[in-house]
Amino acid sequence: MPSKKVTVDIQGTSLTLSNLDKVFYPQTGFTKGQVIDYYIRIAPALLPHLSNRPLTMKRYPDGATAKFFYQKQCPDHRPDWLQTAPVWSEHNDDHIDFCLANNLPSLVWAVNLAALELHTSLSAANDVLCPTMLVFDLDPGPPASVLECCQVALLLKAIFDQQHLQSFPKTSGSKGLQVYVPLNKPVTYDITKAYARAIAQLLEQQHPELVVSKMTKKLRTGKVFVDWSQNDDHKTTVCVYSMRAREQPTVSTPVNWSEVEQAFKDKNAQLLTFEAPQVISRFEQLGDLFAPVLTLKQELPPLK
Repeated sequence: MPSKKVTVDIQGTSLTLSNLDKVFYPQTGFTKGQVIDYYIRIAPALLPHLSNRPLTMKRYPDGATAKFFYQKQCPDHRPDWLQTAPVWSEHNDDHIDFCLANNLPSLVWAVNLAALELHTSLSAANDVLCPTMLVFDLDPGPPASVLECCQVALLLKAIFDQQHLQSFPKTSGSKGLQVYVPLNKPVTYDITKAYARAIAQLLEQQHPELVVSKMTKKLRTGKVFVDWSQNDDHKTTVCVYSMRAREQPTVSTPVNWSEVEQAFKDKNAQLLTFEAPQVISRFEQLGDLFAPVLTLKQELPPLK
């Protein structure tokens, strides 16, 4: 049965959208049309964080609870107006042409491909070996939860405060938290990765009952894995404001440190769970809490 299609005008660009009534989140009835609507409405906050960054699309053709695949190479059937960026891949011994979601038509086009999740590089397409930020991905090993992640995130913040570095938390939209340190000055992944690893190992030494810095999964039970390895030119991290493929239409959401503290104090993980409509309301009320990550210039201290 042919899919129902509709042609729309997005900022002067004609796009054909399909399967808008298809349910992408079966538990809630949240449809593909609602996913696209969310991305259009959050675009003023999201697009600056996508702009000029190689985009990896995590595509869910049959919805959030069905099979998915990652797409790095921008599809051959992309429109002529869509910008791309060639990035050398040692693994493939060739360039990969990544899509760039630099404007609203590009974003809507990608989401219409069922790119439910948007994952980006820590560097810009014009200098892929120079990260503009540092990230710590906090992943709880059950029975640990996002609340233990809050505890570790606050420990990270204390370290950064001592080093006169501003840091910014966001929910992963899944089960953990992520902490970003904006740099926006010339630096290499060798430097950022070594720094992140040293911080993770320091936390593990100081809090062995809570933190693990090694990737071995059997070590993570009841602890928080501080994933420093994301600081790599071959890795991507879920973009702020991206939806996630969970049972509910949750979003990777920027939060204030006070919200992290309150959730940990109250032992209430729900305080850090945000679905798409809530995220739009938060942006309307609070603006983009992650905006400084794009502009704040900071330097990492030398490793001792």
